[in-house]
Amino acid sequence: MTSVLLPAADGSLYRHTLREPARWERPEGPIRSRVAFAAAHVVADPLRDNAPGAPAAVDWDATLAFRAYLWSCGLGVAEAMDTAQRGMGLDWPATRELISRSAANATGRLAAGVGTDHVPEASSLDEVYGAYAEQLEFVQSAGAQPIMMASRQLARLSTSPADYRHVYDRLLAQVETRVILHWLGPMFDPALAGYWGSPDRGSASATFLDLVRDHATRVDGVKVSLLDADHEKRLRAELPDGVRLYTGDDFHYPDLIRGDGARHSDALLGIFAAIAPAASHALQALDRGDETGYDEALAPTVPLAHHLFAPPTYYYKTGIAFLSWICGHQPGFTMVGGLQSARGLPHLVEAFVLADRAGLLPYPDLAAHRVRVLLATHGIDR
Repeated sequence: MTSVLLPAADGSLYRHTLREPARWERPEGPIRSRVAFAAAHVVADPLRDNAPGAPAAVDWDATLAFRAYLWSCGLGVAEAMDTAQRGMGLDWPATRELISRSAANATGRLAAGVGTDHVPEASSLDEVYGAYAEQLEFVQSAGAQPIMMASRQLARLSTSPADYRHVYDRLLAQVETRVILHWLGPMFDPALAGYWGSPDRGSASATFLDLVRDHATRVDGVKVSLLDADHEKRLRAELPDGVRLYTGDDFHYPDLIRGDGARHSDALLGIFAAIAPAASHALQALDRGDETGYDEALAPTVPLAHHLFAPPTYYYKTGIAFLSWICGHQPGFTMVGGLQSARGLPHLVEAFVLADRAGLLPYPDLAAHRVRVLLATHGIDR
C-alpha cells in the first residue's frame, strides 16, 4: 500500500496510507435524470509568467483535456465561470480564447459565463449593459449557452432594484437562446453584497423572481450560489414552470439534487470539477432510480467540499487546481495570477487526505509522489 508522511496540526508527522481508488462507473452518454454542469478551472502554463496582475497564460492542452474528461463523465461544462478565475486572474482576452477553444472541441453540453469584467471602471448602467451585450453576443456566436453572471460593476453602480431591472430587462429581450441567470453570493465574491438591490435576502429574492417570471420563456434556469439550502428550496418552489434551479450550493448538493419527491435542483457546481467521477456515478444511480447508490457515492465527498469551500470561500479554486494536479490531470500546480499561493500547506494536505478517503485519487502512487514534492518545497523532505 502507498503511504506518505504528512504534517499534523501540532507540527508532528504522521503516516497516511492511501486506500485503493474507487471503481467509478463511466456513462455511455449524458446524464438523463438531472442537468448537471461542472464549472471547470483553467490550467496555467507553467513556462509563462502568471504572476499576480500579469496577463493570463493558459496551458491550452491541459485545460481542454480536463474538459474532455468532464464530458466523458457525462457532465456538461460550465465554462469561464468564477471557478475559471473570472475576476481573479483570468482576463477577458484569455476568456474569449477559452470559450472559443472549448466550443470548438465540445463533445457535450457547454454553457459559458457572460459578464462585464472587461470594463472594470464602468461608470454608468448603460456602460454595464453594453459590456454585458458585447460578451453575450460573443458567447452566442461561439455556440455556447449563455450564463448571465453577476456583475461587480452593476453591484457598485446600482442604487435600487430598478437599476438591476434596467440592465437585465434589456439583455433578456435580445437573447437568442434560453439563458441561465447567476446569483453569486458575497461569500464567493464580497463585491456582490446586496445583489438584486437589497442586503435582505427576502427582498432580493422578490426582485429576482419578478425578473424571472417576466422573462420565463427566455430563462432556462437560475444558478443560485448562496450556500443556503433552505432558501434554495423556497426559491425553487416559486420558479415558473419550466425554469430550472441549478444549485451552486457546494455544501448541500446531495440533498438538493436528490430532491424531496416533489422538486429537485439540477446542478452547476465548482465541486463537480473536483469530484467528477463520484458525481457521475451518483447521477447514473439516480438515472436508474437507485437513491441508495446515489447517496453512497456522494456522501464521502461532502467533507472534502466543506473543506475546499471553507472561508475565505473565494479561494476554493486553489484546492480545485491542487486536486487536478495530484490526480494527474495537469503537469504542475500553478495557477493564473499566482493563485496557487492562496491556500496554505495544512489546507492542501487535508484536501489530499479527504480526497483519498472519498476514493477520488485514481493513481495513488502519483498522488503520493506529488504531495511529497509539495512537502519538500515547504522544507519537509523525509
